[in-house]
Amino acid sequence: MRLGINLGYWGAGMDGDNLAVAQEADRLGYDVCWAAEAYGSDAPTVLAWVAAKTERIDVGSAIMQIPARQPAMTAMTAATLDSLSGGRFRLGLGVSGPQVSEGWYGVKFDKPLARTREYVEIVRRAMTRERLSYDGEHWTLPLPDGPGKPLKLTVHPQREHIPLYIAAIGPKNLEQTGEIADGALLIFPSADHLEDTALRHIRAGREKAGLTMDGFDVCPTVPLALGDDVDALADVFRPYTALYVGGMGSRKQNFYNQLARRMGYEKEAAEVQDKYLAGDKTGAAAAVPHSLIDRTTLLGSVERIADRMAAYAAAGVTTLTVAPAGFTLDERVAALRAGVGALERAGLA
Repeated sequence: MRLGINLGYWGAGMDGDNLAVAQEADRLGYDVCWAAEAYGSDAPTVLAWVAAKTERIDVGSAIMQIPARQPAMTAMTAATLDSLSGGRFRLGLGVSGPQVSEGWYGVKFDKPLARTREYVEIVRRAMTRERLSYDGEHWTLPLPDGPGKPLKLTVHPQREHIPLYIAAIGPKNLEQTGEIADGALLIFPSADHLEDTALRHIRAGREKAGLTMDGFDVCPTVPLALGDDVDALADVFRPYTALYVGGMGSRKQNFYNQLARRMGYEKEAAEVQDKYLAGDKTGAAAAVPHSLIDRTTLLGSVERIADRMAAYAAAGVTTLTVAPAGFTLDERVAALRAGVGALERAGLA
């Protein structure tokens, strides 16, 4: 099992340390460094900066949002980043959610699965440097009865096939991800529930495409915090978990709430959402079960983290991405080093 890191969103208060964290991960042998975007910092700019300041670690978007860019633009960005980084770019895509898609980008959040499939097909086709034409439900290239003509990418990518990941939570999205992508970006993963909540759906998609799980990258992100008091460490992540389970999306369309319910926290997920949407964020955080946090994070001593890593590997994770927690750069670097030490202790390095 490989290790990755996730820098999260730029502008979240740790910007001055993020480059140092990425460089330390590069030095320690981490496999990939991911950056996110929502409606603040964009991922490609951050990744270009990190790639320029590192030597061997891959850089990946987790995610570039589908409603933010036309698919041909995403192919251009992927080709450019892969070339500038010397073949170290990984393209992670996701549909975001209805609030961001419609509120920030003005793009209707409808038929996300069909949109994702067409988007991936266009990106892959553009990357081959063939003249680009496409006749789909959501995109038509070139537009009919106009001056447009099929064009081809003018730059030569470092690699024609850039690894393509999709952020997936729901069963149908997970199945399609297995069918059309090279990897899945997962969030709030529990080793105990990974087969039922994710892997069986991904496997079904692979089988549908006549493929096996060989070479498919199962890549969940988990916070990592080093320390002796597991309860206190878990409490640090209560607001984070409450935000996603309670407030990320609407009452009817909250993918993270639905995931918590599929993990067996139906009553608790409903309570967290009720409190959060009523404006009681403190109450929502308090209502998050300790076991939900503990199952979806790496907390405690190196030995305890090693045991959890072994469970993730046994469950089918191939790249475990950690978000090293800490209030200072030294604490975040210590968490990074603990990740490597735990991987070695678990016999997974």
